[in-house]
This record gives sequence, structure tokens and C-alpha cells, in this order.
Amino acid sequence: MVAPIVAPGSPAADAPAPRRRYVGGALSQVVLAAAGGVAVYLSFPPRTAWWLAPLGFAVLGVLLHGRRARVGFGLGLVWGLGFTVPLLRWTGEFVGVVAWLPLALMCAALIAVGAAVVALVSRLPGAPVWMALVWVADEALRSVFPFGGFPWGKIAFGQPEGWYLPLASVGGAPLVGFAVALTGFGAAHLVRARPVRGRWRAAVWVVLPLAAGPVVAPLARVEPSGGTAVVAAVQGNVPRAGLDFNAQRRAVLDNHVARTLQLAEDVRAGRVRKPDLVIWPENASDIDPFRNADAAAQIQRAVASIDAPIAVGAVLVDRSDNLPRNTVVLFEPGRGATDTYTKRQLQPFGETMPYREFFRIFTSAVDRASNFQPGHDPEGFTMAGVQVAIDTCYEVAFDGVVRDSVRAGADLIAIPTNNATFGWTEMTYQQLAMSRVRAVEHGRSVVVAATSGVSAIVAPDGSVTRRTGMFTPDALVSEVSLGREATLATRLGAWPEWVMTALGLSAAAFSLAMRRRRSRPTPGAGVGEEETDGGPAGAA
Repeated sequence: MVAPIVAPGSPAADAPAPRRRYVGGALSQVVLAAAGGVAVYLSFPPRTAWWLAPLGFAVLGVLLHGRRARVGFGLGLVWGLGFTVPLLRWTGEFVGVVAWLPLALMCAALIAVGAAVVALVSRLPGAPVWMALVWVADEALRSVFPFGGFPWGKIAFGQPEGWYLPLASVGGAPLVGFAVALTGFGAAHLVRARPVRGRWRAAVWVVLPLAAGPVVAPLARVEPSGGTAVVAAVQGNVPRAGLDFNAQRRAVLDNHVARTLQLAEDVRAGRVRKPDLVIWPENASDIDPFRNADAAAQIQRAVASIDAPIAVGAVLVDRSDNLPRNTVVLFEPGRGATDTYTKRQLQPFGETMPYREFFRIFTSAVDRASNFQPGHDPEGFTMAGVQVAIDTCYEVAFDGVVRDSVRAGADLIAIPTNNATFGWTEMTYQQLAMSRVRAVEHGRSVVVAATSGVSAIVAPDGSVTRRTGMFTPDALVSEVSLGREATLATRLGAWPEWVMTALGLSAAAFSLAMRRRRSRPTPGAGVGEEETDGGPAGAA
């Protein structure tokens, strides 16, 4: 509002401009912001405290309400660091802080950009909705930028146990993230609301998203209509963890052959059912079977023994350019290698190295990164009559990659992965959570095959029916349902995220325009309004 005209030197003119009251002082706000981010981290697997995520957003909402964008950026950065630094600890397990802390800082900085915009829209009527929509927009940004994006910290990936999970079948991971953020920001609005009517309105933003999941669950469920198949996930284990896990590449291959031979013996002895198809992990054979006849013979031996097609994670060197591909090769009994799938979404700073010469200035560790070439075909394999989507390791974090592979006609999703590079960290549990979200999102069973664990069988409702331990050879055999019907999330594709992002950005643009309009002096009005950290003085 415009300040009244006052005479110079009068008591009213000398009085300080009114300032908003915020939670505590600067230090306490920083501590609260960090605690809010840590709360969201603690909601992620292997823990099952999913309810901590909306509490973390509630803290952020209380801190950012009515604040200037620059204050939102600063507090958002602290909140983001509290979240991403412990969440991404696994990235530095064997290379140290040179990978871990810069990545965490980059992710936190992008969260801070979103927090600045959240602060901007917090002045609008119905603020919790706009704030949550901005969060979706921020996650969309982090999924594509920089270096192809890093969506690992999507809030949905911390919700495989929570009430929000069924929403994935309607609007995918973005809708789950929106619901969690809306609950938290609604709770913040409830804390700040003064009139009873205001509290009732704020309570709606807390109750609606919490109730939406349980209500949607029976309505959005897609009944399996493709029959069943018996699948096996083989975890052969590695000689040792770390970056040099494959220094004994032949030992890794031999481990998976040996565990498959043992599985075949168990089938003959009647201890387990005979699988219709078998999934080996990523990097199960880092010896190119097309260039090494002995490696191919060992794989064929395993195929013949189990008498079922095996999807084998391998590293191939293409003869056209002599560059490596992270590829899954389909081997079938009596036919040999019949099909391939090449990983489409490569991991920067691991499988590829952007700006290698520049980053070498800071560390020679960049030369550990390879020069893999991406594939482009989303179609997986037909294995024993079952259409199997292949999404290799890092790809499971990307909404569009998994969606495209399912839309290609998949009855089942396979996630071959290699977690040996990250030792005993939480990485494998975080990735399994993503697989559980994808199962619900697309109404498909998911088979996770890891070199060193955790391998798992996931039902279409996201429940884990079987799982292995870490760094132990094992084989999981289970009858799973096959899906033919598409969920609403599969049919809608990226539209929910695009619409929510557009709405969030539109709210930000409107809020910015209104703020500039208010700050423009009115002719003849005298003294213009002063601003505090909270925006225009005296604003509601």
C-alpha cells in the first residue's frame, strides 16, 4: 500500500518503517533451514520416515513466506545443502569430495533458485498451491540442466512407502512431488494463519494432498492383463567394491556364470521354479563377447544350462569408431546373441566427461571417466514371448527414458544396474526406491538385477516381494504379473509436469509484475513505500 503524506520532521516522519516479524534471528533461520533440508534427506530410503518430507517443506514455507527473492535464495541454498550433501554422499565414496561436494552444491544452488521464486509467489492468494507448483518447475529444471540433468533428488523418490505413492499412477513422479510440497507449504500456511477462517482454509492444503493418495489408489489401479511369467535376477557379486571393481573383469563374468549354473542345478533339483527369462546386471560382462570368443562361450554355457534367454549387461566396442557402448545383449538358447539395447541416458563424469580438459585443471580424476556413446532406441527385448523394457541403472531416474521404454510395448521393466562402484552406501537403496515408483507409475512389475546388490523383484503396486543382500552372490526367482494396460500417467506422459511447471512460472511472472507495480511511485502521493526483507512495508 502507499504510505500517507507526512510533514518533514514530524514524529510520524521520524518513526522507523514497520518491519515484519520473522522466525528468530538470522542465525536461527539458517539453522532451521538446514534442519528442514536434513529432514527431507531423512525421509529417503533406506529409512521409511516418508512423513519427514512434508515437515521439511513446512520449515521452508515458514521461512520463505513474504520474503524477498534474494533472502529466499540464501535460505533455499542452506536448505538445499542440508538435503543434498548427505543424500549424495555416495558419489564421493571412492573419489572423495571432488565429486561429492561440487555436485551437492550445484543441486543446492538450483534448489535455491526455486526457493527464491517460492518466496516471490508466497504473497499470492492460495500461496501453498503456487509454491508447490514452483517446486515442480524447479525439479523439472534439475532434470534437464546441467549436463543433461540430475533428477536424483526428486521428492517422489523418497516416497515408496508413503501415502503419496499411488499418485504416481496418475501424474508420475511430478504429481507425487507436488503433493508432498503442497502438504508442507500448506502446513506452513496453517502455522502462520491468524483468523480461524484462515486456519480452516490453510488446513485444506494439508488434508487434500494427504488424502489424495489413499483415495486415488483403488481408482487408478491397473489390473494386470498380460498373464504371468517366472523371472530370475542373477547377482553374481564382484571381487571387490570400488572404482576398480572390474579390474578382474573375467572374475565378474565367471561369478555370474557360476551363479546361473547353480540356479540351473536348483531348478533341476526342484528347489526353485524354472525361469522363463533371466536378467543379469549391468557390467556383468565387461569383456566384449563379440570380440572375445571365450567370454561368449561362457555366456552360452550359462544360457544352455538354464535353458532360458538371458539379458547380459556388457561393454561393447563398436567397430565403426572403436568407442565403447554400455549395452545389454540378449542371448537365447540355441541361437546365441540375437538383440542389443544400448544405454541412452549416460552418466556425466562417469560414463562421459563433459569439458574434460577444463575439469582436468582441478583434478586428474577426470581421466577415470570413460567416453561411452549413447544409444537411441527405447525398445527392449522379446524374451520368451514377454516384452521387456530395459532401463539401465542411471536411466531409471529419468521420467521420459522409462516412459518411452514402456510405451514401446513393455509388459515388464528390467533395471540392470551396477552399484559396486559405490560400496556399502545408500545409493542402491535410493535407486531401488526409484524402481518402486516406476512400478506404480506404469503399472508394471520391475526386476532389478545388481552386480553386488540390492537386487529385487517389485510388484506393480511398488511392494518389494523379494530382495538380496549386498555383496553376496544370489539369484531371485519369482512369478510376476505382466501388464498390458497403460496407466493414466503413462498415457499423459510429460503433460502433468509441463502444465504444473507452466502454472508455477505464470504465478511467478504475475507476482513479479504486481510487485513492480506496487513499487512504482504514484504521482502526487509523496513518500513511496519502504521495503524490508519481507517486501513492501505493511503488506499482508
